[in-house]
Amino acid sequence: MRHFPFSFLPYSVPLPSSVPLPSSVPLPSSVPLPSSVPSFSSSVFRLPSFTAALLAALFAAFFLCSCGGDAPRDAAVPQIPPPPDVAAPPADAVRTSDNLASKVLTPGTGTRHPRPNSQVTVHYTGWTTDGKTFDSSISRGEPATFGLNEVIPGWTEGLQMMVEGETRRFWIPGNLAYDGQPGRPQGMLVFDVQLIRIVS
Repeated sequence: MRHFPFSFLPYSVPLPSSVPLPSSVPLPSSVPLPSSVPSFSSSVFRLPSFTAALLAALFAAFFLCSCGGDAPRDAAVPQIPPPPDVAAPPADAVRTSDNLASKVLTPGTGTRHPRPNSQVTVHYTGWTTDGKTFDSSISRGEPATFGLNEVIPGWTEGLQMMVEGETRRFWIPGNLAYDGQPGRPQGMLVFDVQLIRIVS
């Protein structure tokens, strides 16, 4: 028995031993031979890499659109009902020289006031003047701790008026808040802040 030695055959084909194998098979003269064979550099073989690049570009565009840093912060914040005076400070609000308005909602039990660089622990909720909640530690279920030198000027100034245990409402003008910062709420903002503790 003889077998074809070609590796691309899935199995060997037995031939009778009496059948001689020709050393070569002549091609008919009428069969045209191709003048050239496409090389692996042709556009057909570049298609997979082009497709991969296109998919990568589409994925990157989707990722940037879905996770962009300029998305409004209130996109996923549970909405807390705004106070009735969210649109403007009432007549009995206290105003500072730079137009920061505030009103004590619950008097505090402490005697100390924070300093400009104090670390404080607070609960807070922030609204825009049309009543939309854009940030809230209450929604997150835990108070926030930060330095008064790390926040907007309206907070740095306003929290120094407070004592521990106090809850105060602030109407902070845009120039003391986020005006000019992309992706942040613009204009006057309203905050209810409870000063839980002066850490340092």
